[in-house]
Amino acid sequence: MSISVLRTTDAWWVRTPLGAHKIDTTARTTADLLADRAAIAAATNATPPVPVETLELLSPVTAPCRVVAQMTNYISHVRDSGMNPAAVPLTFFRKSSGSISGPYGDVRTPNHVRLLDYEVEIGLVIGRSVPVGTDVTEDGLAEVVAGVVVANDVSARDVQLPKTQFYESKSYPTFTPVGPALVLLDDDDLARFDELRLQLRVNGQLRQDMTVGADMIYRPLQALQALTKFQRLDAGDLVLTGTPGGTALKAPSKPIEVLGSLLPPALKWKSFFAAQAKNPNYLQTGDVMEASIATDDGDLDLGIQRTVVRPAR
Repeated sequence: MSISVLRTTDAWWVRTPLGAHKIDTTARTTADLLADRAAIAAATNATPPVPVETLELLSPVTAPCRVVAQMTNYISHVRDSGMNPAAVPLTFFRKSSGSISGPYGDVRTPNHVRLLDYEVEIGLVIGRSVPVGTDVTEDGLAEVVAGVVVANDVSARDVQLPKTQFYESKSYPTFTPVGPALVLLDDDDLARFDELRLQLRVNGQLRQDMTVGADMIYRPLQALQALTKFQRLDAGDLVLTGTPGGTALKAPSKPIEVLGSLLPPALKWKSFFAAQAKNPNYLQTGDVMEASIATDDGDLDLGIQRTVVRPAR
C-alpha cells in the first residue's frame, strides 16, 4: 500500500484521508528520511492530523542530489519530435538539482528565454545506493525505486535546440518543480505503474494526457538496468522518465524540414524560431500549469502540482 509523504520547511508528514500526520524524525534530506522507515510507518498512530491545506509544501526531493532524465521516452512525444518510435534508443541527460523547486511555487523565466515549454513526467526517487555495475532485477526493483513524484521538466527551447544544450536549457532555477507528494511504493503499487495517467493543463486547457501503458517506450526496469552500467545512484536521487506528446515544441512538417536543411545554420535557426514565436502554446508570464499523475481509479495518486510562470527576479 502506497504512503504519501509531504515536506515543509521544518518537518516531514504522512498524508492520509484525515489530514497530515507529522513524522517524528530528525531527517533533513530525502535520503535521511528514506533511512527512517520506522518513523514513517509510525506517524499515523503517533501524531494527530492537521489540515493539509494549512501546510506550505516544499519539494519532497531535497537538493543537492543527482537528477537524471530519459529522452524521448513516449511514442507520442517521439512522433511530435518528427522521429520514428521504433528506432529511438534509450538515452539520458542530466539536470542540475539546483533547478528543483516546490509544487506550488513560481517558475521563473530567464530574461533571455522566449520559448518556454513544459513536460509533465513521473520522477523515480531512488531508495538505496546503487553502485555502477549493480544488476537491477524485476524482483529487486522496489528496493531501488522507493517512490514516485510528479515532476515538470521545464525547458528553454531557444537555448536547447541551436546549442543542443539540454543541461543548460533545463537547469535554470525553478525548472524542475517536484511534488506535492513523494509516494512510497510497494511491489503491488509498482505492478500498477502502467496504469498511471500523466496530465498537464495550462490555464485549464488540457495539453498532455496519456497513460504509461499506452505510450511509454522504456520502462523503469530497462532504464535503470542501462543507467547503472555507467552511473552511480544513491538514496534521494531523482530519475525522470520522459514526457508524452502535447508539448509546445513540435517538429516542422517534412517539406519544411527539407527546405530548412538547405539553409545555412544561422538562417535555418532564425527561420525556425520566427515560426515558433507564432506558436501560442509556449508559456507566457502569468500562465498557470497544473500537472497531475494518478491511476484512473484514484487508488494510486501522486497529487496535483500547480505552478505559475513569472519573470526572473
